Amino acid sequence: MKRSIQFSAPGRAEISGNHTDHQHGCVLAAAVNLETVAEVIVLDDPIIIIHSEGYAPVEINLNDLDVHPEEMNTTKALVRGVATAFRQRGTELKGFLAKVRSTVLPGSGLSSSAAFEVLIGTICNELFFDSRLSSVEIAQIGQYAENVYFGKPCGLMDQTASSVGGMVFIDFENPAKPVVEKLDFDFEKAGHALCIIDSGADHADLTDEYAAIPGELKEVCRFFGKEVLRDIPEADFFAALPQLRHQVPDRAILRAIHFYQENKRVQRQAQALRDGDFDTFLRLVSESGRSSWMYLQNITPAGAIEHQDVAVALALCDTLLQGRGSYRVHGGGFAGTVQAFVPMDMLDAFKSGIERVLGEDKCHVLSIRPQGGIRVE
Repeated sequence: MKRSIQFSAPGRAEISGNHTDHQHGCVLAAAVNLETVAEVIVLDDPIIIIHSEGYAPVEINLNDLDVHPEEMNTTKALVRGVATAFRQRGTELKGFLAKVRSTVLPGSGLSSSAAFEVLIGTICNELFFDSRLSSVEIAQIGQYAENVYFGKPCGLMDQTASSVGGMVFIDFENPAKPVVEKLDFDFEKAGHALCIIDSGADHADLTDEYAAIPGELKEVCRFFGKEVLRDIPEADFFAALPQLRHQVPDRAILRAIHFYQENKRVQRQAQALRDGDFDTFLRLVSESGRSSWMYLQNITPAGAIEHQDVAVALALCDTLLQGRGSYRVHGGGFAGTVQAFVPMDMLDAFKSGIERVLGEDKCHVLSIRPQGGIRVE
């Protein structure tokens, strides 16, 4: 009987940089202590079989790596996409059976999809490609699978944070070669806990809302003949506003303003953490949250009245923190999660206050995981 090999990839928390990555901006992100793990056995047949705990088995044939439109938004699409990217790099892939379990719950806002993509990428890199690819290259493969096969126009932040590990500052100005800097900062030593609050809303059916953000920003970029906002000087953008408002929706303009402000804010936050200036960092977290609500407008799906789950979660944070700590929308928005930095002396009351309204186990107290995607020896 063949020996099984264990692999692990972490979920991630977006520390700052809300929807900046797909415009080649800067982000702060961290791998967290929730993970997706796999027990892997190499097979003789050219098939990849995934048995994920709680889900139907997934199987793909390595002799058929074409895009299947009917597989969009499925796990099968992600596996096929990752396999394709390795095959394109000259990898002699073999089939394998992976028994997968995860504490990164789908819809948790901690990027279960990126953890899964990094997990499959790490398996292929370790077993079939002599570990030639860097953690950033594995992240790029995950993004390719999600963009081309899964059908979601995501940036590269989620996969990079999961693959690299620790807390990282990432500059995506050149996404083919992003600049990745590890930051050594301990939130607990600064007297605060990192909490992720599950608003209770599922973001599975919100792909169109997410896609509208880069789609509208692309309209702005088209006006200037550019691909992304990072290539358009902020001064040129504001100088062109009188003409631009006749060409694109106002929401696109507000979302562009968010990008320019957020991109500078992330760089200031990274410097604050390097300097050990946690008060400045917290103030900028609050500014980021206000910008996401006012300008980016990714708190509530368009037209939603009865269910405004993220907005309610943010209001609870505001009420419970009483002007201390900080909070903001976390990740893609519209549903999913909120992030809060909570003073340790308030943590128990904060957690119980959140869960009294949103339900048990809705407030996750996390720590940063140093490792990214790894083979577990």
